[in-house]
Formats: sequence, structure tokens, C-alpha cells
Amino acid sequence: MVTLALVGCKGKKNQESKTQTVAEVIPTVSVAEATKQTVTQESTYSATVQAYATNNIAPQSSGRIQKINVEVGSFVSKGQVLAEMDQVQLEQAGLQLSNTKTELDRLKQLYAEGGVSQSDYEAMELQYKVAKSSYDNLQENAILRSPIYGVVTARNYDKGDMYMMGQPIFTVQQIVPVKILVGISEADYTKVKVGDKVTLTVDALPGERFEGKVNRLYPTMDATTHTFNAEVLVQNSNRKIRPGMYARVTVTFGSQEAVVVPDVAIVKMQGSGQRSVFVVEDGVAVEKVVTLGKHFDGQYALMSGLEGGEQVVIKGQNSLRNGSKVEVKE
Repeated sequence: MVTLALVGCKGKKNQESKTQTVAEVIPTVSVAEATKQTVTQESTYSATVQAYATNNIAPQSSGRIQKINVEVGSFVSKGQVLAEMDQVQLEQAGLQLSNTKTELDRLKQLYAEGGVSQSDYEAMELQYKVAKSSYDNLQENAILRSPIYGVVTARNYDKGDMYMMGQPIFTVQQIVPVKILVGISEADYTKVKVGDKVTLTVDALPGERFEGKVNRLYPTMDATTHTFNAEVLVQNSNRKIRPGMYARVTVTFGSQEAVVVPDVAIVKMQGSGQRSVFVVEDGVAVEKVVTLGKHFDGQYALMSGLEGGEQVVIKGQNSLRNGSKVEVKE
């Protein structure tokens, strides 16, 4: 009897030990509610800043450069004289124009008095127009002016050099505003519109944010990348942004309602690119595959996978399996 009692007590202790071991393997987790929120829809793209307009300044024919008025880095206004070429031909054309104008005025007076025929007067008038056109053309090519407001980004000749129809004498770029060609995904083709506001940062100016807008949408799609170009315009009134800078452009496509969960709830599924969350249902962890959307303020907007209102595991999910029993920590 003593022996049976001892065996019975030992069996009872083993059973209690097994029960205690089972109880210990039930993990304790923390949860948060998946909520529905109105989330701004946006995507960020990388691109290079470009000048709004670029002009190469050069005369139509070869000639010697008599004067250089600006240097690289000079900000110039529209119509400002940048350089002057040899003006011998211009002076000769000016004298011819003056003589033709004098003769035209004389024939005009005679024609009014009936001293010359209409055909003679019209022939002289045509001669004057040809001389005036030739003079204006020579003047435009002898005195080089900037056609835009901008900055001189290249000067390829010095005073006294012979321009030989090679490189332009100057390159002038308009940087107020600047433009950026953003390659937007084909999936967002119907979302972006002319006038949409954008924000951007540039690597050269850390900590600063700039605003712009979509100015133009290119009509064709790149068959290789399945993207289309959207021209973004940035006013750049302080001229901080310069062509060639690397920019990150965030395009806003409006807003829509989405289910939002803390980013710590997201679990990467091993061996695949899928993401999932664990939802507690009646004390059991149920794994659900989700599609991630925008990340903001430590949260993810989900494009699919949850309906909203679920209790998602935010702590202790790394050791869980689908169907695991869990204890929720209050």
C-alpha cells in the first residue's frame, strides 16, 4: 500500500509538471487595433534637376570676337549684351542703309509731286527694305544679346579669338524656374494631373524642402520601363536649386481611406517578398498576408489584407505560427 501511494504521488507530480510546461509555452503578445484612416496617396521618385531653358549664344557666321562682357556664373537679363563681334560689315551695311533711306525719302517727295513713276518708287522702297533687313541681321550677329533671364554656364572663347562656327561662345540657362522630368509608373497614369502639387528635396541642400507643381504630362509611355514623364516646375525664386542636382520628388495623387497598422506589426515571410501580420481571433494568432502602401509616422497604410477593426500583434509576433494560441497582455 505504501508503495502504491508513493507511485500515485509521483504520477500526480509528473502530470502537474507536464501541465505547467504546456502552460509556459503559450506566448504573451501585445496588440493594437487596425484602424481605417484617410491617407494621402503619394509616391517618391528620383530625378535630376534641369534648367527651364538653355540657349547657346553664337553668331551665324565666323568672325573675330572684339569684346567679352560677362563671365561664367554671371546672372544676365533678357536683351543684355554678352559679347561684340567685329563690326566692319555692320558699319558698311549701316552706311548703305542710310544712303538708301535718303534716296527713298527723295523719291517719295518726287512721287508725291508726280516727278517719278510708281514703279520706280516701289523699286526703291523694296531696296530699302532689303537693306534694312540685312542691317538688322548683321547687327543681331555682331552684338550678341541674351534671349532669356538666366545665368552664364559656359564661355568657350576669349576676347580676340576667331569664332569658327564650332562651339557656342556662351551657354545661358534659365534657372528661375527649374524643371524636373519625373518618370512616373504606368500604374499611376490616371492619378497624376497637370497642376498637382509636389514636394522635393535635393541632396546638395540637406534639411530643406521645396514645392512645385506638375506643369506638363508627356503623351507617350516608355515601352521598356513602363513609365511616362511628368514635367515638374519649381519656381526657385531664391536660385538655390541648380541644374544637375539630384532631387527626390514626392508626387501627391490625392487621398483615400485605408486600413492603417503600426509598422512593427509587419512580418516578412521567409523565402519570399510577401508581408504579413498576425491577428488575434479568440485567443489564436491568425497570419494574414497584406500589401503595403504608404509608410508614415511609424505606420503602414495597407492596400489589401485587412478590413479594419482587427487586433494585430505588435510585440511577440516573431515566434508565432499560424494557429498558435496566445495570451494578450493588457
